[in-house]
Amino acid sequence: MTGGLNVGMSEAFVLAAAIAAVVFALVVGIRIGLWVGRASAERRLAARLGRERSDAVRRSRAVLGGQLSEQLAPYLPGFPGDPTEVRFVGKPVDFVSFAGTSEGSVREVVFIEVKSGDAALTAVERSLRKAIEEGRVRYVEYRVPR
Repeated sequence: MTGGLNVGMSEAFVLAAAIAAVVFALVVGIRIGLWVGRASAERRLAARLGRERSDAVRRSRAVLGGQLSEQLAPYLPGFPGDPTEVRFVGKPVDFVSFAGTSEGSVREVVFIEVKSGDAALTAVERSLRKAIEEGRVRYVEYRVPR
């Protein structure tokens, strides 16, 4: 009976060792997979961040260039107003020109939107242009209450 017990225990030992080896292989495989996955994700993230940073810098330069153009526009050739008669508004239109004020009487009020490059009018700017073209403009005098 002793011999049968030894055979049963050695089979159990072999089975336990096999299970331990499989578990060990699974743990090692999972860790290697996680390591490879993390390394791959970090490479993709680094590449994505580089692209996004480049895009952000490009957009920032475009915005700054546009803002500079807006501020300098009244002094550039072909600007549709006398620099002494324009007032910067910013939104929804860049400038309002009160043509004739330097001569003592307003002849015309001109709304001026400055664009650079391929920039297009926004929806609000288009609606403002339409309101002006359709004559939906008025003058209101407001008196501050005492």
